[in-house]
Amino acid sequence: MRTIQLGLAKAGLSAIVEAAENGEPTIITRHGKPTARVVPVDEGRKLYPQGSQKNFADLLLEFPGGIEFERNEAPSRDIEF
Repeated sequence: MRTIQLGLAKAGLSAIVEAAENGEPTIITRHGKPTARVVPVDEGRKLYPQGSQKNFADLLLEFPGGIEFERNEAPSRDIEF
């Protein structure tokens, strides 16, 4: 796996994509710290299979400890017609 700085990655994006097509992942760094990884599509699908992502509502329903809501039935203000 090779590592490349962000500035060089911008200039050589086509070479990074070609390397990924050939099965070679590339790590992109910013200020010396790894920030992104370009991997072949098949490897990415193994990490994040399609359909495995949940929507926000599903995540809320799976929240440990549950969420209980109580509705305040009191009017918030008087309304004159």
